[in-house]
Amino acid sequence: MMMRLNKYIAHHSSYSRREADKAILDGYVRINGEIQDNPATQVDEKDDIVYVSGKQITPKDKYTVIVYNKPKGELVTKSDPKGRRTIYDGLEKKYKHYIPVGRLDYATEGVLLLTDASKIASALMNSNLERIYKVKIKGEVTPEIEAAMMNGLELLDATAGGHSHSKVTSMTFAPFLGYKIQKNEHNYSVLKIAISEGQNREIRRFFAHFGTEVADLKRISFAEVELNNLPTGKVRFLSRSEYSALFTFMKAEEKLAREKGKK
Repeated sequence: MMMRLNKYIAHHSSYSRREADKAILDGYVRINGEIQDNPATQVDEKDDIVYVSGKQITPKDKYTVIVYNKPKGELVTKSDPKGRRTIYDGLEKKYKHYIPVGRLDYATEGVLLLTDASKIASALMNSNLERIYKVKIKGEVTPEIEAAMMNGLELLDATAGGHSHSKVTSMTFAPFLGYKIQKNEHNYSVLKIAISEGQNREIRRFFAHFGTEVADLKRISFAEVELNNLPTGKVRFLSRSEYSALFTFMKAEEKLAREKGKK
């Protein structure tokens, strides 16, 4: 698998992407003995040997996946130029090099998977595995909202509900895998929804289209992995059955990749 040099270093070490860029530009990085000063240089994960300041960066064939119950008020990023709290401030130092599987925004809490293997992170991030959320919205669940959850929605202007600096303007929402309205009142409503995507602030944008603000958002499961009784801000390893489900998923992904390669 080919990967950009800066991404390779960030994925397989405690360096952030920004720190990896600096090390490369400052001449501290070698690939197969030769100094490389371009962060976009491609690395072959199987064959190339990468050193940073004389220390080899070693990809792991074995992988670990952890579940973090992300609190509100943490960014899913290695470091923040504004000095805001990130997930790595809440996690133990031994998880500093772990890669988050997608992002939960600053105000969203719940299940966040992290792994020390980039191939696992990429496969899960780009999958259509079920993600279940508990959502509290300001206002009622209208028939229009229900119809959009059942049939999907295509928005040319999906800026409402997104960050002001987001480059995402339009968005297509697939039909929800399922939903359950737990409370439906004029002031606020509570739903449990199941979706198969992880687009940028997707749920907030969806409800904002109907003039409805998301007051609370919590991811309670990602595929087979459930939050259960994991306290906020705490970590657990995957159970044996969860690892088994992940192994089955990865085998299917590898088989699909091989079949595509034959075409």
